[in-house]
Amino acid sequence: MEKIDLKAKIRDVFGKKVNKMRKSGLIPAVVYGKGIKSISLWVNAADFKKLLKKSGESTMINLEIDKKAGCNVIIYEIQRDPVSGSIIHADFFQVRMDEKIETEVELEFIGESPAVRDLGGVLVRNIDEIGVKCFPGDLPSHIDVDISVLKTFDDRICGKDLKISDKVEIDLDPETVVALVAPPRSEEDLGKLDEKVEEDVSKVEGVIKEDTPAEEGEGKAEDKKEKE
Repeated sequence: MEKIDLKAKIRDVFGKKVNKMRKSGLIPAVVYGKGIKSISLWVNAADFKKLLKKSGESTMINLEIDKKAGCNVIIYEIQRDPVSGSIIHADFFQVRMDEKIETEVELEFIGESPAVRDLGGVLVRNIDEIGVKCFPGDLPSHIDVDISVLKTFDDRICGKDLKISDKVEIDLDPETVVALVAPPRSEEDLGKLDEKVEEDVSKVEGVIKEDTPAEEGEGKAEDKKEKE
């Protein structure tokens, strides 16, 4: 697979000062791996976002630190701000090309489903990523799922249907449903849902009304016991 280049610099700023550097367009990061000492880094936010847009999170990266010879890494984890969604930290894992790695690979749904286009169905994606095991050089950036085979509401795409290289092992049961198309809800179905909600509310109200006298009775009994 193609390796993507990314430049980084050694980071010697920590704590509250990190936020100031984030505002200047840098992302704090760390690289670690088997038998190596972890290194704190800065990566350019614009370059990192461009890398993600082009190749996704599951890709081999040639990480060049302070203009020295690059090392082979994969993205282990990306932390995002819970409000803005912006990237606030990245973890890289240095790999050996002669050792298999285990990681998650995103599924990319491609094509157009006739059951959605012609029958008005709703595409249901049960899985967005799957675990894989392979040598770093064989790691796919994503796995395509062609939904054009979903022509009726009875059609299914399962784990066994995924087109994957025989060099890549996947951690997924062959019969697990990856995607299907659900039929649209009729007005009658929607009406039944409304009736069910009203029925549930009335049951709750009934329970509240039935519980109230019992609670009052218990209170009176306790008062009477205190007087005695």
